[in-house]
Amino acid sequence: MSKVRVLINPNAGPSNALEVVVQSVTRYWDTAENEVTFQTSRDAEAGRRKVREAVRDGVDTLLVAGGDGMINTVGHELLDSGVALGVIPTGSGNGFARHFNIPLALDEAVRALVVARRRRIDVGTVNNRPFFVTCSLAWEAAVAKAFDRSPIRGVWPYILAAAREYVTFTPQPLEVTLDGSEQVRFPDPMIFTVANLTQYGGGAKIAPHAEPDDGKLELMVLPRQDVAQLLTSLPRLYDGTLLQLPDLFSRRFRDLTVRRAQPAPIQLDGELLDAGTTVQVSVLPQALTVLVPAAE
Repeated sequence: MSKVRVLINPNAGPSNALEVVVQSVTRYWDTAENEVTFQTSRDAEAGRRKVREAVRDGVDTLLVAGGDGMINTVGHELLDSGVALGVIPTGSGNGFARHFNIPLALDEAVRALVVARRRRIDVGTVNNRPFFVTCSLAWEAAVAKAFDRSPIRGVWPYILAAAREYVTFTPQPLEVTLDGSEQVRFPDPMIFTVANLTQYGGGAKIAPHAEPDDGKLELMVLPRQDVAQLLTSLPRLYDGTLLQLPDLFSRRFRDLTVRRAQPAPIQLDGELLDAGTTVQVSVLPQALTVLVPAAE
């Protein structure tokens, strides 16, 4: 019999998310072959502790109902554990779920995960802190910081935060070393994102060709643009043609070092992390086991 544990963030998603997830998991997963238990997690430390308990208890599959931030919070406790992570998306952007074509409707997501296959994927690290979708060091990090202060979740508050930060954000030069040899200087990076998966979230594809298990991460850098250029570029985030922008710098790598004059927060899967003037990014090949719907 397989042990299946469900960890739910009751603060994420619609008001009935907890009820829907419990009912759906009971309907599709609570069979003679599975022993299903439910837990909630209202804060990061409780989530990490409960994941560690699940690993010690011999849980085979951990279903997590939350957004990319919750995946970031609990995911590193599963690295190289063999426990399969199944994501039930209740977040704002759901970049992880969108990359793997996990349905955004909760009941459909739970049902799709029943017949999902296990797949080992890469994990990125920033100064030894894991991330699973993206991390960012420029405007995107400033947007995440502004959004973190907002009492309202969702796509539109994020867009408003992005618009405000675009006006006030001042890029600082970044000196980058890729895989120990290639050196590049970016004088005014507006976007500086490292992607493990294709998505920012909300349907925006920052790295359209990113592969989750190729042993590499993808660096995407775009210099500051005026408003007209920005409005022209934005649709490319959604139609998969971002790489056609002439000013875009894109490179796949295993290790990256960033040096900058001033410390500033960075974002990892929508969460903020304070960082100094030197930032080290690297990949952990196939360090996490995830459930991927059969159609992926």
